[in-house]
Amino acid sequence: MQSHQFENRFQQKIDAETKIEPKDWMPDAYRKTLIRQISQHAHSEIVGMLPEGNWISRAPSLKRKAILLAKVQDEAGHGLYLYSACETLGIAREETINDLHSGKAKYSSIFNYPTLTWADIGAIGWLVDGAAILNQVMLCRTSYGPYARAMVRICKEESFHQRQGFDILLTLSNGTEAQKTMCQDAINRWWWPSLMMFGPKDSESTNSDQSMKWKIKRKTNDELRQQFVDMCAEQVKVLNMVLPDKDLQWNAARQHYDFGGIDWNEFWNVVKGNGPCNKERLAARRKAHDDGAWVREAAAAYAAKRANKQEIKAA
Repeated sequence: MQSHQFENRFQQKIDAETKIEPKDWMPDAYRKTLIRQISQHAHSEIVGMLPEGNWISRAPSLKRKAILLAKVQDEAGHGLYLYSACETLGIAREETINDLHSGKAKYSSIFNYPTLTWADIGAIGWLVDGAAILNQVMLCRTSYGPYARAMVRICKEESFHQRQGFDILLTLSNGTEAQKTMCQDAINRWWWPSLMMFGPKDSESTNSDQSMKWKIKRKTNDELRQQFVDMCAEQVKVLNMVLPDKDLQWNAARQHYDFGGIDWNEFWNVVKGNGPCNKERLAARRKAHDDGAWVREAAAAYAAKRANKQEIKAA
């Protein structure tokens, strides 16, 4: 069977909403796109632990500490699910992690911003996890089976993360004037980077059209961004806070909120490694990887010793 026949059959499966599984034939470009996207997603979950992990020891109560600790643990689990899904495409986990440490692979630009106050943990939960959920609910229906199945549990846990963040901000918004100021300041600083999480505008996205055809993605960057703005513009009213956008207003004709322009120069600057915390985040990941080398070596030695014993018994 010729290559174009395989490609036609592959696209027919996609169009019929049949999941693509690891042993199925797939175009090389489809495989590469998934490796790039899933590994980037996994890296984002792991690097995303750093801004919040910084506040575990400084949480304002034992309850908040326990909740935040559980959330950071969830993020680690999400990274492991996604690395496992990525491995089904024929790439070793070690290779994807090396790509992260070398700077070849990217992770979400949002995690290159600092967490300056406790309110930032609330803003991350409400805005960052809220944006992630919109992306990830869509991925529960992505065309690649292992990725779609991994996303089901991830989305359930992310929904709790968003509620945790909103609850922090709601508590602060009903507190002292200093707490209200802290709440508004965090929203001001995280709003625009959260909008950038959906990626470049559709006219400048090089991968969206093909990913839509392959049903890796179900909605475009701009569609998801608009959905996020519409959601947050209503939720912020509950907090008695405002979003830092003078152009934000309801458009009755479009039945959507209009919003201001994004600073794409800032977005690309962060993506290229020049954000506030890019170097700090990668340095932390490299150090953690190096510090954990003895654990990986010990686990490998134990597995080899156990396998050797089983071979001797079998003989």
